[in-house]
Amino acid sequence: MHRNHFFRTLFIIWLASLAPAAWAESTMVAVASDFTKPMTEIAAEFEKATGHTAKLSFGSSGKAFAQIQSGAPFDVYLSASEKYPLELEKSGFAVAGSHFVFAIGKLVLWSKIENYVDAQGQILAKGGFKHLAIADPSHAPYGVVAVEVLKNLGLLDKLQPLFVQGENISQTFQFVSTGNAELGFIALAQIIDIKTGKIGSGSGWLVPDNLHHPFEQMAVLLKTGDKNPAAHALLDFLKSPPALAIIEKYGFGLPAHK
Repeated sequence: MHRNHFFRTLFIIWLASLAPAAWAESTMVAVASDFTKPMTEIAAEFEKATGHTAKLSFGSSGKAFAQIQSGAPFDVYLSASEKYPLELEKSGFAVAGSHFVFAIGKLVLWSKIENYVDAQGQILAKGGFKHLAIADPSHAPYGVVAVEVLKNLGLLDKLQPLFVQGENISQTFQFVSTGNAELGFIALAQIIDIKTGKIGSGSGWLVPDNLHHPFEQMAVLLKTGDKNPAAHALLDFLKSPPALAIIEKYGFGLPAHK
């Protein structure tokens, strides 16, 4: 009798140990390239906290937008622009009212060469370089913002012939880091020293926010993920203090309502 009770207790304990795994789900997430480093960390913390896993696909926001419209099986979309999530809600690909701003992007004019880019970005007007890397503005929000900055500085017509366009902000960074372009507009998150909060290598100019529209990065729940508890849990986790701390660590601004 006692032996039966012992094994029954063990069986109950075993079932309890399986419960988190049994309820754990996986969610497919399309993520803007600039958010690669923070989202990789957030996904790891999300799994620790909830047992759910987030499978991440990084690329340009515009490319992901097109893929979603073509039926790509993403549950959650983290865009570097508010434009695409709002359009997906209007067209019925995303759950109405599920969007929210999760981070404020920060644009940097950067060179891998020390002391090449001055702290005020005056090198853009002075010239002396052959190539300026930007993300393709036709589908990459960082490219859109870079073009806006150059327009506001009155330098777009002068510098446009020097553009080397990356497919996304990751490729744009690669152009500059390999020396194929002397300088380029990239994301602060790509070159920040997370210990100091400053640019970690080379030289750069943190572009003032008043030279472009608010760089709000937006998350949205896609219709394909509406019944996936992991998708809902991930979006909730993005608003949590641990996630916000990671976002801020990589140089992003936090939404005002946070």
